Parts: sequence; structure tokens; C-alpha cells
Amino acid sequence: MHSEIQTKDSISFEDFKAQVLKDYKIAVTSRECSILGRREVLTGKAKFGIFGDGKEVPQLAMAKAFKNGDFRSGYYRDQTFMMAIDELTIQQFFAGLYADTNIENEPMSAGRQMGGHFTTHNLNEDGSWKNLMKQKNSSSDISPTAGQMPRLLGLAQASKIYRNVEGIDAEKFSDNGNEIAWGTIGNASTSEGHFWEAINAAGVMQVPLVMSVWDDEYGISVHARHQTTKESISKILKGFQRNEDEKGIEIIVVNGWDYVALVEAYENAAKIARKEHCPVLIHVVELTQPQGHSTSGSHERYKSEERLGWEKEYDCNVKFREWIIENNFSSAEELDQLEKEIKKEVREGKKEAWNNYLLPARKKQKELIQLLTKAAGQSSNKNFIIKLKNELASSREALKKDVISTARKALRYLLGENSAEKQELLKWLEEYTEETHEEYSSHLYQENDSRFREVAPEYDPNAPEVDARVILRDNFDTIFSNRPETLIFGEDTGEIGDVNQGLEGLQAKHGKLRVADTGIREATILGQGIGMAMRGLRPIAEIQYLDYVMYALQTMSDDLATLHYRTKGKQKAPLIVRTRGHRLEGIWHSGSQLGGLINLLRGMYILVPRNMTKAAGFYNTLLEIDTPALVIECLNGYRLKEKLPTNLGEFKTPVGVTETLKEGRDITLVSYGSTLRIVEQTAQELEEYGINAEVIDVQSLLPFDLNHDIVKSVEKTNRLLVIDEDVPGGASAYILQKVLEEQNAYRFLDSKPQTLTAREHRPAYGSDGDYFSKPSAEDIFEKVYAIMHETNPAKFPKLR
Repeated sequence: MHSEIQTKDSISFEDFKAQVLKDYKIAVTSRECSILGRREVLTGKAKFGIFGDGKEVPQLAMAKAFKNGDFRSGYYRDQTFMMAIDELTIQQFFAGLYADTNIENEPMSAGRQMGGHFTTHNLNEDGSWKNLMKQKNSSSDISPTAGQMPRLLGLAQASKIYRNVEGIDAEKFSDNGNEIAWGTIGNASTSEGHFWEAINAAGVMQVPLVMSVWDDEYGISVHARHQTTKESISKILKGFQRNEDEKGIEIIVVNGWDYVALVEAYENAAKIARKEHCPVLIHVVELTQPQGHSTSGSHERYKSEERLGWEKEYDCNVKFREWIIENNFSSAEELDQLEKEIKKEVREGKKEAWNNYLLPARKKQKELIQLLTKAAGQSSNKNFIIKLKNELASSREALKKDVISTARKALRYLLGENSAEKQELLKWLEEYTEETHEEYSSHLYQENDSRFREVAPEYDPNAPEVDARVILRDNFDTIFSNRPETLIFGEDTGEIGDVNQGLEGLQAKHGKLRVADTGIREATILGQGIGMAMRGLRPIAEIQYLDYVMYALQTMSDDLATLHYRTKGKQKAPLIVRTRGHRLEGIWHSGSQLGGLINLLRGMYILVPRNMTKAAGFYNTLLEIDTPALVIECLNGYRLKEKLPTNLGEFKTPVGVTETLKEGRDITLVSYGSTLRIVEQTAQELEEYGINAEVIDVQSLLPFDLNHDIVKSVEKTNRLLVIDEDVPGGASAYILQKVLEEQNAYRFLDSKPQTLTAREHRPAYGSDGDYFSKPSAEDIFEKVYAIMHETNPAKFPKLR
């Protein structure tokens, strides 16, 4: 159903008429899907519905200007657009509503997201890139309002990089940077900070972005007068408008029911953005929302009779129909017949989608009924099992959970029995559980065996000891020299070479686009990285301090960390996020909030190198794999001395692998990052008192100790202490859970496993503040000594 952009002047009347009627069919089809979709939710077949009714005509105009290679970064109202670019069928629309887990039926997320969240498949089955220049692309939607904005900026910036940086293999990704990133957002969501960050940055950076604001005057039930100054986003953005003397953004305002004006507006916007790399904002006003915000309520509760009457009159589909009749493209009778045919087509598509959704569960339902019949025949609890079987058999629309739940309950009646029929049921249940687990839980990470591959640093016999930052700098220099698709950007990253001089002189050598300064806007720094990574580049987004990651955390958690999972492996964003943290001075520059990050960023790797050689090795490793990662350098380690390796850019620190820094027999000490240096120092002091501690560097929190080396150590020492500078119950509790529960280290313990953490409050300022806020050498010594005292009071008399 894709609608190409052809103006009335360039084609015959008959061809233009056919194009118009084709567009009208898409608009009516989309509306009918919205209407029936709402009914499916109200009847209980679907859980929730949020639709694009009232926004059909402007989305048709946007689709006309959208070309192969372009990217969309939108939200859950854009179903008409997806239909218009041939990326959404009626059956797929309803499959998304039902949460069909078959990705052939439901290509948007394989049932992992609610309906209305759209995407395209940008990866081959093996995880490699498709040729994105041969298809129209949509980045995967997320629900959080304005969450699409940071990513949109990066999708647009990629075109700027491809146009201006030489040496990149762009065949699958760009034609000289002519691609546009198309954004969509509701008028109320422009109140979000992400919107303002992205629009401001787009104006500064001058990237090819076209931002559509669908304005129906409401944000759920709240009118624009409570959302936006002057009730108009285009009015308050007038200061951003470009002119002859100053760059900025182009602003276009157009009525959402005016088909011709919309087509012209989008054609004009596309020309500006594609040729000039100037961002454009199209404020589409006088739109409606005929069914209200979603299936969770009715808009009659908060809209006046006058407003509801206006919405019926200015419904974009109604106005489009009137225009078609007035211009003799079709008669009312002909359109009536077309609409009747569309209603039938949508009903049939809905029915097909529902039957396809139920088919796998029905198959398993039949299998289980047979298994239960056989098991009941051999059981003393036959009547109870037959009752379960009959209840399942009576369900005409049993879901997977109903089938598995019945099987699991049946096993309770087979306790103590060991028939062949029971074993057959058990085998069936295990296989079906594993199958459904794969449907719902796969593709959290893009696995790659090269993450485990270690390449050790190599040194000359007389290797110089240098400031650790030099190792990072020279390693980045090698990366940028050998990989033209790599780039780094952040606050103070460019001209001064970052606040710790880890990029000293690299902007002058590699250019302002590849070693770039940004504004103070962490969320969109992160978004730049996501968008560029989705278009084949290898960006490194620098967040100046770990404490400042909090500004970008929503984008990291909701967008970046979930991308591969929520598309079931059909999209990826291999972004490296570089930051620095752990102990230094004060509340805002001593962050070590790893407990929060390891819970919120599942789907990313979280790496905590103890020194800059290890950090550089992680960067080298991550550029060989596609899972996004957060690398936290030690803030107090840049001026410490380390030997300079000769194989810069080549040595690799393996992901998910610990390192034993000191062998020992009495107790296992586990730590990471800056605290590890204190642990190593204390381990030497403990030797003087007869305590031989083994010291293990975690190195990688996500994933964690894949080789289970810590449990091997505990089996030898029989004691465990985890030391970190997060709050109590933070990362240390996570490590304990991994070691005790997953690795079963409890079997080998002779003493209670313990943790030593920072205080509950943020670290206080100054050297004394650090000493009394985070674990000190004396804290570690006394904690270990107390454990040994409990074990052997005679050998280790009480210290305090």
C-alpha cells in the first residue's frame, strides 16, 4: 500500500486520482483497525489498546516524503504511517494487539510489547546488518513519553557523519548522508525535557531531522493550556527559527485535515532537511482523537459537547472524504462501497490474526489432554486429574499459560508415583516450558564468543611507566586511526581531550566530528550514541561522571538496554558508554551506585576495570561485539603509573571473567574498581598477622563470573568477604546472590559470608569524608581479622 510522493503537476489526473484513492483506502483501513482494535480490548481478547485514529492523513503525507534509507523514531500513534510504507498489515496490527509470539505474524516485537509499538527488521538471522539503504527503517518504539527524542538526534547525526567523514564503509547505511531521521510526538509530550534537549541539540548540530508534532490539544485528559505556554509548541519555539544570518530550525505549521497542504509541507520539509541538513519541525494542528487516548477511558468525560462536535466535523478522514468528492476523484456512493469492502477486509484480517494467535496453544492443549488421559489411567488420583483435563478441554480459547498451569497442577496429583505416563508428562512439560521461555526471554544480549577472548598486553623489556591516562589516550588514538566508523563525544571531550586528558590531542588529529564536544545534556549524548549505533557506526558516548549517568538513565534503561530484547534480535545498537566514577571527593564526584545500575541496565554489559590498561582492553573487546556496554573508569586512577603496552588497540580484557590478583588459603576477598587497590594493600598487611587472603577482581558485573572462579576460590578458603563502595544491599548483595545461590558456594563455607560496603549516605567531601564514608584499609583489615578471630580465637585474639 506504499504511497510514493508524486505531485499533481508531475502526473496525469487519472494517476493522481489513483494515488489519492489509494491513500484514502489506507486511511480508512487504519481507522477501522483502530475501531475494531478497541472492541477487541473491551471484549477481553486484548489487554490494552492505544491507536492512531485521528492522525491518519498527516501520516500519509509523511510517508510520501519518506525514502529508502530514512529512519523513523516515533511513538504509538503511527500505525497509518507504517501501513503506508508497507511495513504493517491488518493481520500484523491485530497480532500485535493479541501479543502473538510468532515473529512472522507479529514482526514488531513478537508479542513482547503492546500493540502500537513499531519497528522494522534491520538485522539478518545471524545478527549482521541488512542493507538499510534498500528498505524504509523504523527504530523500535518505547512507551515512555518523549523517549524517542534522544535516539532521533543520533539517527539524524549519523547522516552528518556519513556525509563529512571519509573512509567509512557506508554501502549498507548511507548515500552521502542524504537520509532523514523522522520523528513524531504528541503535543503534550513536548513538555518533556527530552524533547527540549533534542530540539536544542538538533539546532546546534544542524542535522537532517524532521520532527512532526501531532497536536489534538490534549495529553490524555489534560488540555494544552496546562501543557504548553501559549498552548502552542510552534509559537514558543519561534526563537529557534532560522533566518538569513543565523542557523536554527525551520518551523512549519499545517492543519492536520488538509491533505494537499500536508503533502506540500512534508515535501518542502524533506527537501530542506535532506539537502541542507537543517532540522525541521512540522506542527500539525487541528487534529482529533475520535476514540480518546486509549482503551483505559472515554474522552467524553473531559471534552465538552462543543469540542466533541468540532472533532466530528474536522476529523481528518471526514475532511479527506469531502475533498475527494468535491474534486470529483470519486462519488459518495463509490466511497461508501469502498468503505464497506474495507470493513470486511479488516474483520477478516482480525479473525485470521486471532486464529493464528490461538493455534500454537490449541495444539499444545490437545497434546496435554492426551497426556493427562494416559496419566490418569495409571494414577490413584485419577478423578482429580480427569477434572483438570475436562476443565482444560472445555476452554475454547485456552492460552499457553492455561495449558502449562494445568500440567503443573496435574503433577501435584502424581506425587510419589513413577509411571511411564508421568515421565512422559514431565518430559513434555520441560520441553514446552523451555520453548515458551525462549519465546518470552531470549535475545536480552547479543551473544558473541569473542567477548571471552583475552589478548594480554605486551611490553618491551624496558617498558616505560606512564600516567595511566596516556595508555587510554594512545589506545583511543590507535582505535580512531584504524576504525573510521568510530567516534567519541561528550562534555569537554573534544578540544581539551576530556577532563582527565584521556583524549589529549585527538581532536586535532582526528577531527571535530570524530572527537567532539557536546552541550551539557546527558540524555541526548546517550541518544546520539544509540541512533548512530543503529545506523552502522561505532560511537562512544562519554558521560563525564558516573553521578551524571543519572540524567541519561531513563534512556539507557528503557531504550538502549531493551532494544535487542524488545525486537527479538531484529535491531541492535552496539554503543559503548564511557564514564568515570568511584571514590574521589564529595557527594557528586564519588558515585558508585552500581546496585541501581545492575538492576536497571539488564541488556547491557557493566564493566568495572581496576586500572586504565584493563579499561583500554575492554574498549578493544567491545568494538568486536555488538552488546551495548557501560565502562566505568576509576576516577582516581588517571595519574597513577602503569606500564605502556606495545600492542595498543589489540590487547583485550575478556567480558564476564574475573582475575585472581593474589592467591590465598584463608579467606576470599572479592572487589572491583578503585576499592580493589585498598583491598590489595590490606591483603599484604594481613600477611604480617598470619592471614593469607585470596584477592579476586570481579572486573565485570554484567555478565558476572561466567567461569565460576569465585566458588572455586571459596571451596579452597571456606570464607568469603565482598568489599565495595556501593551502599549496603547494593552491588555487594548482588555479588553474594550470584556466588551463594547461582554458584552454590554456601556448600563450602565455614564462616558466615559477609559484605563490607560504604555507608548508606552519599560520600562526604574531603579526605576525611572519604575515609569515614567508604571502606578504608583499616575497615577491611578489622573485618577480615574479626572473621578469622571467630574461626580461631586462640590464634587471632580479639582486636577491638
